[in-house]
Amino acid sequence: MSGVLFVTGIGTDVGKTVASAILVKALQADYWKPVQSGASEGTDGQRIQQWLGSAVIIHPETYCLQRAVSPHLAAREEGVHIELHAIHQHFQQIHRSDRWLVIEGAGGLLVPLNETQTFLDLIALLQVPVVLVSRQYLGSLNHTLLTARVLQQSGIAVAGWISNGSYESNEADLKKWLPWPELASLPRADTIDGRWIEQQASRLELQLLSTFQPAVSA
Repeated sequence: MSGVLFVTGIGTDVGKTVASAILVKALQADYWKPVQSGASEGTDGQRIQQWLGSAVIIHPETYCLQRAVSPHLAAREEGVHIELHAIHQHFQQIHRSDRWLVIEGAGGLLVPLNETQTFLDLIALLQVPVVLVSRQYLGSLNHTLLTARVLQQSGIAVAGWISNGSYESNEADLKKWLPWPELASLPRADTIDGRWIEQQASRLELQLLSTFQPAVSA
């Protein structure tokens, strides 16, 4: 079984990398973050490797930018222009029909990649299904439903959503509002390490595999 999933979120620091790591572990998938900013402080690929070990395949970024700001700003400062066709070509090179691939975005759907295109445009170009990560806090219902509305209006396929943490009745409310299956409910954790990632992946493995049978493919 194989397929491709693009992990996006309702904003920055909502748990996309943690969710990606859990999906990588549960599905025995490869990992790829095509556009990384803030590399001077470490990359998300390095975090995944630290959590899951050297056995996991981490594909190199198409664009690796140093400053921890929106990719289009970091690219502008470094004299780089992010080209969607270059990312698409890279995707075609690394995508294998016999393995899962988890792709992680940055920030939310409408984070700019250049002066005219966003991550939403990239997802549409790659034609892969999305996993939406929603961290629960005051205001996250609005942020989640806005993101869901954009996905629906753009005709993007959504494999499901992941709830991260808890706040009041947010998660229960989202189950009523969102038309896609909840793939995972991640508990709040004071420390995220490889052991915690493996525990969550083990708990969710059968559910994820059954959800994605037959395989989600590009």
